[in-house]
Amino acid sequence: MTYFQAIVLAIIEGLTEFLPVSSTGHMIIGTALMGMEPSPFVKLFTIVIQLGTILSVLVLYYRRFFKSLDFYYKLMVAAIPASILGLILNDFIDSLLESPLMVAVMLVIGGVILLFVDKWFNRPQVDNSDDISYKQAFIIGWYQCLALIPGTSRSASTIVGGMTQSLTRKAAAEFSFFLAIPMMAGASVVKLYKFLKEGHVFTGEEINLLIVGNVIGFVVAIIAIKSFISVLTKYGFKAFGWYRIIVGLVIIGLLLSGHSLEII
Repeated sequence: MTYFQAIVLAIIEGLTEFLPVSSTGHMIIGTALMGMEPSPFVKLFTIVIQLGTILSVLVLYYRRFFKSLDFYYKLMVAAIPASILGLILNDFIDSLLESPLMVAVMLVIGGVILLFVDKWFNRPQVDNSDDISYKQAFIIGWYQCLALIPGTSRSASTIVGGMTQSLTRKAAAEFSFFLAIPMMAGASVVKLYKFLKEGHVFTGEEINLLIVGNVIGFVVAIIAIKSFISVLTKYGFKAFGWYRIIVGLVIIGLLLSGHSLEII
């Protein structure tokens, strides 16, 4: 991996992780266009740079993390379903990751859903994510399980799940940001553990690449989150729906033209 490739992937991660557009789908296109091989370090890099994007949420919403323990309990409740299913279905999920076509199809299906979600859930009652109940948090957690299917988007599934529970678009998006922290942190720790357990050792350059990736991801994610909240509040999901459909069709087009896309 070169520094240029690391920066590009970090920008992709920062831009797409918290948007309902599937960071996995964008990683497929990015790595394919750059001709990257799915080496153990490259696979690790794409997961561990999520730590930088996690930090962006902590910085932007730091006041929320000092309000009460109730906030953390709700995140734990919401994280339970996907955490358990993720461990149970780990091998099956990995097999799905070997199918770029699956990712492309889910991007298109999710995009179509986003075209209509604003009409389906247009009577929100909860304008602050702090006001959701434990039951609502748990139900949103089950919606997050949909993201175990590659290409669905963790952000999209949790935001839509929040809207089904009468949250406004903004409140649902913010709770999705907070819920990303335990899920992404857990995924990074597991990936790092497996990497080291397999006997891999970091070189000095690889450590530098991880530092660069996390810093870039952090800065880009801050910009993306601020912009996303503004666009979502004013215009809703339709633009993101069309964008997902286009990205999904691009991947399908690459596959039909003979490109062998590796999901990392």
